[in-house]
Amino acid sequence: MNRADLTMGPLSEQDHAFYGLVWAGSTLAARVDRELGRAHGLPLSWFEVMLWLNGQQEPVAASDLGAKTMLSRSQVSRVVDALAERGLVARSPSASDARSVRIELTEQGRAAFAEADTTRRAVLAPVFTDRLDETDIAALETVWRKLKEPRPGG
Repeated sequence: MNRADLTMGPLSEQDHAFYGLVWAGSTLAARVDRELGRAHGLPLSWFEVMLWLNGQQEPVAASDLGAKTMLSRSQVSRVVDALAERGLVARSPSASDARSVRIELTEQGRAAFAEADTTRRAVLAPVFTDRLDETDIAALETVWRKLKEPRPGG
């Protein structure tokens, strides 16, 4: 059997859809991670934290970043430390909680994010954006919204 003949065997539509999501997420994330690292020295995890910070007008608590990103609390802490070392984020004490620190992108961080986001878009264009039309994107948005909805009772 040659490599092209490999198959997972019979799968239900649900299984096929699930593995398709896993494949798409892993493949696209790896492509973006590789290029962000090469072009900007930014791992995808750093970019993700910067993405959330870029959307904020005010500094945010690290715990809020942990709740929104796909990173653990300790991973967020390490990423924020690394971004701060490079001058891309600044920390400030929380006015409402002395134990908490608030984080925001610096001007240098906003510029670095904009450059990295341009790279991300260019990397994804031939394998994602250019292949999907508005109907496809709307369908994906519907699926993601449904999958993210909290389930009743937990």
